[in-house]
Amino acid sequence: MVSGFANRLSSRIAPHGPIDLIRQVALFAFAYYLYRLTRGAVDGRATLAFENARSVIEIERTLHVFIEPSVQQWASGWSFVTDAASWIYINAQTSVTLGGLAYLYLFRNQSFYFVRNMFGVAFALAIVGYVLVPTAPPRFLPEWGFEDTLALYTGIPQDNVTVNALFNPYAAIPSMHVAFALMIGWPLAKLVKPRLLKVFWAVYPLIVTFVIVVTANHFLVDAFLGALVAGAGALAARAMARARPEAWRFLPQQRQAEVTA
Repeated sequence: MVSGFANRLSSRIAPHGPIDLIRQVALFAFAYYLYRLTRGAVDGRATLAFENARSVIEIERTLHVFIEPSVQQWASGWSFVTDAASWIYINAQTSVTLGGLAYLYLFRNQSFYFVRNMFGVAFALAIVGYVLVPTAPPRFLPEWGFEDTLALYTGIPQDNVTVNALFNPYAAIPSMHVAFALMIGWPLAKLVKPRLLKVFWAVYPLIVTFVIVVTANHFLVDAFLGALVAGAGALAARAMARARPEAWRFLPQQRQAEVTA
């Protein structure tokens, strides 16, 4: 009985064996470290980053969608809104994303590799964006009415940070918070069973978009470009799945039940 339980536990934790589990963790660790490392490749380009941020504002004003200061001003009257937004911003790319990936690997493994490929392509595109278009976030532009709510929440000022090997404060384009939210929210909305969770994961990208605006970490243009990155990742993952459909395709919940059976 103990042996049977141990076997079931092992198969749940490592559906394709421990080597595959180690491989997936290593791949994500390498990709994320490279992503963070390349984010620091804009040293000495602060002037360009601020010019690009002001260009984004002009684009949004031309399109009559420059609503970020108004949204943040409204949210500032509700401390629980700004606190919740700050907490979500801190955890969205780490705890939520990693938790979602772990769930996919352990419980919806047939679709995990599609999502993994999506993330890999999105990481590569984000690196290109950060290097070619360094952009200061709204919180660096107080003259437009922006306030760094994250600094108020954590007590750690962000206005005096500098570029280093693992940190780039000018990585606003694209918003990978939005890209991550789409690449986790869309699969989970299709794969989880409770209707309430389906609704939550379906609207999760919208929640994150609201969060990045309230915390003055991104413009709406950044969010739109982040969504394009996620979309490009999905298209690339779909093309890759045609090359190895048995391993890299995305299986909806019903199909997963059929395959498992």
